[in-house]
Amino acid sequence: MSETPKSLNFIEHIIEEDLAKGLSKDKLRFRFPPEPNGYLHIGHTKAIGISFGLGEKYGAPVNLRFDDTNPAKEEQEYVDAIKRDIEWLGYKWANELYSSDYFQTLYDWAVLLIKESKAYVDSQSSEAMAEQKGTPTQPGIEGPYRNRSVDENLDLFERMKSGEFDEGEHILRAKIDMQHPNMLMRDPIMYRVLKKSHHRTGKEWCIYPMYDWTHGESDYIEQISHSLCSLEFKPHRPLYDWFKEHVYEYAHEALPMLPKQREFARLNLSYTIMSKRKLLKLVEEGIVSGWDDPRMPTISGLRRRGYTPESIRNFIEKVGVAKRENVIDVSLLEFCVREHLNYTAPRVMAVLDPVKLVITNYPEGKEEWLDAENNPEDDRAGSRKVPFSRELYIERADFKEEASHKFFRLKLGSEVRLKNAYIIKAEQVVKDAEGNISEIHCTYSTDTEKKVKGTLHWVSIQHAIKAEIRQYDRLFMDEAPDSHQDKDFMDFINPNSLKTTEAFLEPSLSDVKIGDRFQFQRIGYFNVDDDTTNEKLVFNKTVGLRDSWAKSKPKQKSTNTAQSNHPQPQRKAISIIQQLGKKYTNFPEEKQQKVKAEIQKLAQDVSYEELQPLFNTAVKKVGTRIAVTFVLHELLKNGLERNAEINAFINKALDDTNDLLVAAAKEI
Repeated sequence: MSETPKSLNFIEHIIEEDLAKGLSKDKLRFRFPPEPNGYLHIGHTKAIGISFGLGEKYGAPVNLRFDDTNPAKEEQEYVDAIKRDIEWLGYKWANELYSSDYFQTLYDWAVLLIKESKAYVDSQSSEAMAEQKGTPTQPGIEGPYRNRSVDENLDLFERMKSGEFDEGEHILRAKIDMQHPNMLMRDPIMYRVLKKSHHRTGKEWCIYPMYDWTHGESDYIEQISHSLCSLEFKPHRPLYDWFKEHVYEYAHEALPMLPKQREFARLNLSYTIMSKRKLLKLVEEGIVSGWDDPRMPTISGLRRRGYTPESIRNFIEKVGVAKRENVIDVSLLEFCVREHLNYTAPRVMAVLDPVKLVITNYPEGKEEWLDAENNPEDDRAGSRKVPFSRELYIERADFKEEASHKFFRLKLGSEVRLKNAYIIKAEQVVKDAEGNISEIHCTYSTDTEKKVKGTLHWVSIQHAIKAEIRQYDRLFMDEAPDSHQDKDFMDFINPNSLKTTEAFLEPSLSDVKIGDRFQFQRIGYFNVDDDTTNEKLVFNKTVGLRDSWAKSKPKQKSTNTAQSNHPQPQRKAISIIQQLGKKYTNFPEEKQQKVKAEIQKLAQDVSYEELQPLFNTAVKKVGTRIAVTFVLHELLKNGLERNAEINAFINKALDDTNDLLVAAAKEI
């Protein structure tokens, strides 16, 4: 099946137009310019992916340049973390550079601006400057120091540099236009006094350039062809160009290219904070354990939680490059890591909430080592041996004394299959003084060909190893925690974002290494945490097998009074699923993820008997077949036993020409 050529995004169109107009391809240069005042977060991955992705596409160099102009907030720790994160994502930079490399050049160019009466030293208080700058609807007025002589400005600026003045006593401003409609053009600040040691230059400087002055000039010095930044910098573009054009007059013989600034919509993610200042507050107030806490949206936190570089890069690819701001549902990020781990993570058995199961007709003292497939999605993954014995642990939620026909797990008098082992039948239970079930007594059958509807995971008590399990959830309970004017974002902290329990694991996990990732069958994806030692295993929950938040979102109440007074008969879940499936392939990708989550939720009210007739859906009705696949996946995860009909349906889906259907079938 041939792949459809991928369309160009608007930035690629700009570059292609520049190349068509005569820009030589070997002049293309890009950069990623982080400020080393915090750890990179998921929002930065879009900017990283765009710049480095363009470098890969065009075979052009990409600089990693640290815009380190504020020693009050910058630390070497952040520099090291940023480099580590970019390397982990799989990108390579051509040059490691720093704006501080250009401090002397920037100072010299500022002196030239002063000599041409295009910059001056202002000695007003910050309050006075703010007042005379005006508002977006009112022009500013000239300050009392705007027309100082060139000689006086040069003298004051030199004395600022030599450390003669205190912080806030003087600043250097560009002399542009105090009536300009863009307030950023109303004599912006170029330098301020900061008597703080710099992480690279030490105490060599006590004046530091502002971001707007530094950024464009650094692009110019490095001959960046396309300076790409997020939309909030669009109002800065006239200032970027003003500074750049004046500097060009000083250095154009050596540096012919003028960089072009273009803006894209930044990445906004639901249930997530993107402000480094607010993330730092979470760290400082002990809400999280550090910048790499697995609940943090930092790249370091995602890595520690078990996310893969491939899943994050795939997420950025799916999000795409846009000109308008929007909010991406965090469930898309979770889908991407699920999708990747489904193909790469070995399957193992772990019981997080154990109840003892005794097989009464299995010989005491006997043990068997049974074959278990490591990953059905990977033919090269091979198999392993798992021990089986008379006494096992299963999940407490996998047993009920009595249950409806939709409960495909173990109940009194019913049979289920133990994964990779035998079929068992629950005969009786033993309860403690409080009435809680302490043991389930079963019998087993060696007839493994028998048809049963449920399959459970388990571990042998005799062979099980213990581990600490950290089950992480979203850190915030609100979709936009920092969007409320009357509330602080800290008010929306999820008190249940971390649950720590002790679990029992199969013994194959005794020699794991930090960072190893696994699927705990029927539970979710987990990885080995940094806190693991030879004496103690610690696993982090990366993500569940399905989106558990989709079903918790409140349903919108109907505003139709007539409808509420005369309620219609409730439609069956399977009918709604069929309706959703009909249009599934026509939806954009983000809408598809939401519809998928809705189908997964509805699947809880569907029986196998209702679903089975839809296995014969016509080939051309791809959307309905995809919806059926989603439901079948949920039933299988809840213990439904595979049979010949199910396998035939899955195999037919895998052989289809529709990529969405094939992907859904592969998830099973």
